[in-house]
Amino acid sequence: MKISGKYKVREMAGQHVVIIQGRNGEDMTRIISLNGTSLFLWNELKDRDFDVEDVKSALMSEYGIDDARASRDAEAWCRQLEDCKLLA
Repeated sequence: MKISGKYKVREMAGQHVVIIQGRNGEDMTRIISLNGTSLFLWNELKDRDFDVEDVKSALMSEYGIDDARASRDAEAWCRQLEDCKLLA
């Protein structure tokens, strides 16, 4: 999987967000707020293909968490990217 290059993280009012403009005449804009861990993962993985194992390794390396928690968190983060349609 890969984070779509058409989305960029912006800082607004001290928060890091991804803004998704409405498409095909939709009058809806979505703003997705990133917490510190999501911002770290986004910056770490934004320019390359990755899988859940890469996310898990990044979490374990950066935060020193155990394998089970890293697996759960990595799967949840990847699922959120898919749900928000942020993947290329």
